[in-house]
Amino acid sequence: MAPASSNDPEQLRAWLAAAAARDAKAFKSLYLATSPKLFGYALRILHKRELAEEVLQESFVSIWNSARTYQSQLSAPMTWMAAIVRNKALDALRRMDGNPEIDVDTFDSSILAALRDPGATPIEALQISSDARALAHCMSLLEGLQRQVIGMAFFHDLSHSEVAQQMAIPIGTVKTWIRRSLERLKTCLAREERK
Repeated sequence: MAPASSNDPEQLRAWLAAAAARDAKAFKSLYLATSPKLFGYALRILHKRELAEEVLQESFVSIWNSARTYQSQLSAPMTWMAAIVRNKALDALRRMDGNPEIDVDTFDSSILAALRDPGATPIEALQISSDARALAHCMSLLEGLQRQVIGMAFFHDLSHSEVAQQMAIPIGTVKTWIRRSLERLKTCLAREERK
């Protein structure tokens, strides 16, 4: 089976929908089409092949388990999957370094561009707005689980109870993490705006 282009959002959406219905063959096609590009993103962040491979595996487990939460009206398939890879890679860096702050400058523009339309040309990918860069920086400063809760609630439009159920944590914890994370993001973005 020849993998389709990872730049064909319609095909990726179809495979994600089939994966949500637990179609292993469609998931394999999704993996074959997207794993080289997603591995490249992970490798650029981690700079270690073994770690990037581990993150890619964790990411595809997460993609398989979360495929039913993907909402095509919110993001392109590659954008959604790249965000999962990015978050897993940031978590791996934090575990490896024991450092809760990641310098956003270590992420070149092509990694940040992964959060945009995968069909963008290289020139378009380099033109990420300063607001997007500031938000990416501020999101990278959040703890891994808190960043995941924010992502699920706001990027995937899940309710607090749905987030709590998917993450197997109390709803009160979800609400507290969202409130605190939003306060931290607001403070961080205000600081970034003054720069």
